This record gives sequence, structure tokens and C-alpha cells, in this order.
Amino acid sequence: MVAETRLAPSQLIQPLFVRHGSGADAIASLPGQRHLSVNALVEEAAELHEAGVGGVILFGLPSHKDEAASEAHDPEGIVQTAVRALKANLPELVVATDVCLCQYMSHGHCGVLRDGLVDNDVTLELLADVAVSHAAAGADLVAPSDMMDGRVAAIRAALDADGLIDTAIMAYSAKFASAFFGPFRDAADSTPSSGDRRGYQMDPANAREAVREALLDVEEGADLVMVKPAMPYLDVIARLRESTLLPVAAYQVSGEYAMLAAAVDRGLLDEREAVLETLVGIRRAGADVIITYHAGRAARWL
Repeated sequence: MVAETRLAPSQLIQPLFVRHGSGADAIASLPGQRHLSVNALVEEAAELHEAGVGGVILFGLPSHKDEAASEAHDPEGIVQTAVRALKANLPELVVATDVCLCQYMSHGHCGVLRDGLVDNDVTLELLADVAVSHAAAGADLVAPSDMMDGRVAAIRAALDADGLIDTAIMAYSAKFASAFFGPFRDAADSTPSSGDRRGYQMDPANAREAVREALLDVEEGADLVMVKPAMPYLDVIARLRESTLLPVAAYQVSGEYAMLAAAVDRGLLDEREAVLETLVGIRRAGADVIITYHAGRAARWL
């Protein structure tokens, strides 16, 4: 009766990796997670929906990479195909899509390179095209994770111009240049071939800047703002919760998941208790929505 913080399956979003082909393959860096064909994705999503999980967010593995991220905005690309399949089979499931270019780029960076540096403004045009293609396929939420300046405004303008006014934007607003992204980069084959992403992702030391970045996204038209990673940045989640009336999302990222999985595998932690405690902690900090690889299992426990 007097619990201050509630955790429900509907507050959780499960990340899913979709690829071309058939069947499904285990992801070595993320125990219990798989690369899914479109058919396998629909089956997995149906089970998540039945368990009460609030939604899924899709990450695509393209058939080819180039310096223009061509498949990222191809109407017949892997994510676009997957969204159509999900909406045809599970129309009530909330489907979000990651809007970024890194796994589609031959060099692995989140934007177009010019003389070794990311060209912010040229990248915005591609990101807007990607978001429109996802929304046209049926995505409920588009989630730009690239951290380019002005991308929320560019995407909102492009969506509205195409009549996609009901598609929401969940902005990766405070995405830090974190060591905890390692397993994901293996899973999505998105490690930069040179350099790093510190030129456009945030300094882990800066909390006030994180709030400023998020409020800029609010001004540009974001419908949800996100902090990523979650557990090392609970203070940022709390600050952001106090700074905006918009829903706040937090992403419990691959490194956080893998760390817990390793401890459980060694018998050092009880999985259910540890996972639920971390999720309650993220909710307590102020997150309304949690993106987590634990979503399916946590929903069944709850």
C-alpha cells in the first residue's frame, strides 16, 4: 500500500536485433539475446506482448554497408520490413525504431564523414530520411540515437511534411560516451573502424550539460527524452525528471546487462532479485520507461 515506486511490465521496452535470412542466432556478447530473422522477430515479439511488455525497439543488421548508409533509409531495408511484419501481426504492440547510421556505415560512425570528422548538417538529412522511412512502415516511435545537433527538429519537420504527424520521437537526449556500450557494438557490428564517438556523444563527467541537451530536444519537438546508460547515470535521470514534464526514458544498456549476467552465471547474484532491484532503482530515480534486455523475463516475474 505504501510502496513509493511501482514497476510494471508496461513500463519496459525490449531491444531486438533483426537481420536478413531465416531462423535466429545467439549473440555471444549478450547471453540470452539473439539475432532474429523477421519471422523469428514476430514470434519473439508476440511472446513479449503476451507477457505485457510495453513495447519493443528495433536495431537492424543490414545486408551491406557503405559510406551513405543506404539500407538505413531504404523502404525495403531490414528495419522497415520488420516494422511492417510486426504491425501486420501485432497491431497493438508499440514498435519503436532506433534511428542511427552507425551499423549501416562502412566506417561505423553515426554520421557522414568529411575529412575524418562527422558532418553534422549533412547527417541530419539522412537521419530525417531514415525516420520517415520507419514511420511510413508503421513505427509508433522513432528514436534518434546519433547525438547530432538539431536532429530532433529535422526529424519532426520531415515527419510532419510527409503527413506522419502522429509518429512520436523518443530522443536519446543524454547519451554518454560510455564504456558500457561494448557488447552492443559487437551485437550490432557497429564499432567505428577508426577514432571514437566522443566528438558527438557526451562527456560522462557532465550532468548539467545533459539536462541542457535534453531541454534542447524538448524545444525541438521530442515527445520523450532519454538517458543512456541508466545505472551509472541515475543522478542525471533524477535531474532530468525535475527539469521537464515530458516522459523520461532510461536505457539499461548492453554492458549493464552483461555485467549482471556474468555475476549470475558465477553464482554471485540471484538473478530475479538483482534484476528487479536495478529496474526499481531506475524507476525510483525518475524514469517513466526503461529500455532493457531484461524486459521479457522481468515482465514474466512481475
